[in-house]
Amino acid sequence: QGGSFDVADRMFHSVKSTWESASRDNMSDVRELIPEFFYLPEFLTNENHFELGCMQDGTVLGDVQLPPWADGDPHKFILLHRQALESDYVSAHLHRWIDLIFGHKQQGSAAVEAVNTYHPYFYGDKMDLNHIKDPLIKSTILGFISNFGQIPKQV
Repeated sequence: QGGSFDVADRMFHSVKSTWESASRDNMSDVRELIPEFFYLPEFLTNENHFELGCMQDGTVLGDVQLPPWADGDPHKFILLHRQALESDYVSAHLHRWIDLIFGHKQQGSAAVEAVNTYHPYFYGDKMDLNHIKDPLIKSTILGFISNFGQIPKQV
C-alpha cells in the first residue's frame, strides 16, 4: 500500500469477520483462501510486532483472531483447515469449485445463476487495454485490476 500498512479496518484481522463479510455481508468482498491457510501458521501471527493500527471500534491489530475451535492456536487452525480440505466431502464436491473458478459457471448465464459474476474489468479476456487511449481511464482500470485481481482464463 505505497510503503505503509492499509487502514486497520480493511486489514485481515479476524477469520470470523472476514468469513462473514465475504460470505454474507458484503457481496463485493471477493477474497479467496490463499495457500498459506493450509500450511503456514506463522502468517496468522504478528511475529515482528508491527504496529498495524487500531480499528474504529478501538481494536488494536496484532495476531489474527482465530475461530473458537482453534483454541487460539495457529498450528491447530492450519491442521484442522488442511484436514477439512483433504476430507472426503471436499473431494466429492471439488468439481463444483472448479466449475465456478475455471469452468462453465465462470461466465454467461450459468455464472449469473450461480451468483458468480464480476465487473467486466476483472475478465482479462474481455478487456483490451491496448485499445484504451484515455490515460486516466486506463490507469483506473489498471488500479482496479491491481487491487482486486483478474478472473482466471476459462478452461
